[in-house]
Amino acid sequence: MSDVRGWGSVENLPTDRTLVMGILNVTPDSFSDGGQHFEVQDAVEHARAMLAAGADIIDVGGESTRPGATRVSIEEEQRRVLPVIRELAKIGAVMSIDTLNWQTARVAIEAGAHIINDVSGMSLTDGMVQAAAELQVPYILTHARGTSQTMDAQATYSDTVQEVKAELLMLRERLYSAGVKPGNLILDPGLGFAKGGVQDWELIAATHELTLLGNKVLVAGSRKRFIGTMLAEAASQRPGGTGEHEAPAAEGRDGATAAITALAAAEGAWAVRVHDVASSADAVQVAKAFLRHRQR
Repeated sequence: MSDVRGWGSVENLPTDRTLVMGILNVTPDSFSDGGQHFEVQDAVEHARAMLAAGADIIDVGGESTRPGATRVSIEEEQRRVLPVIRELAKIGAVMSIDTLNWQTARVAIEAGAHIINDVSGMSLTDGMVQAAAELQVPYILTHARGTSQTMDAQATYSDTVQEVKAELLMLRERLYSAGVKPGNLILDPGLGFAKGGVQDWELIAATHELTLLGNKVLVAGSRKRFIGTMLAEAASQRPGGTGEHEAPAAEGRDGATAAITALAAAEGAWAVRVHDVASSADAVQVAKAFLRHRQR
């Protein structure tokens, strides 16, 4: 795949459709693909394959943020991601750095990444705010409560959509006050981060409402628990079924993830973050065609 190249810069990314962000976990313990791309060359080859399949952005992460995950040191995180970022920069890949740490965000941007993808949510640090303001690169602000160890216990809302919006707006004000430009801020409702089941679906259904806040919106639900739960419930209700079903393995959720991609794209999402790029790239084209013909 030596001839595979990316868009080169954020400015070159397409603007006539929803973008596809391919997930590159350089970790041994991510919930879906931990350990599969842990070595530098394996990670680079997987990123090349995602670019060939239609990824616009490669989201490089060196620390799992799944519920219950154990934190790693900043030094270890950087040891994992920086060699990959440097290699992908050589082929013009547009990259986001998936990190909770402002130190890693800074060195990743220096190494060739273009976007900061921060899932710290309500734990947003002053260091990350300052980094986003000084670097003036696109910054993804994710809604989350608690840490990987505590987030599940904080999935309590009286009105999920309104509370998520209010907390995102509060965090947005911190970033704006520090000097982050509105055009650089991307909002992510944080599916699966201090959310459970129906709350995730409520937020997906509110994608258009979230776009009305005035910022680009990223939808990142790929292979998550709420999809597996829904699929298991649907299987148990089919004629001839045998009652309860276990949730399908992560890879078995890609079809449903692509359906979410099509819905999010039709509702105006700026990008979707996914594991299986090819199916979501197709889903984006379906949504684009649907919108074009609906407007006639």
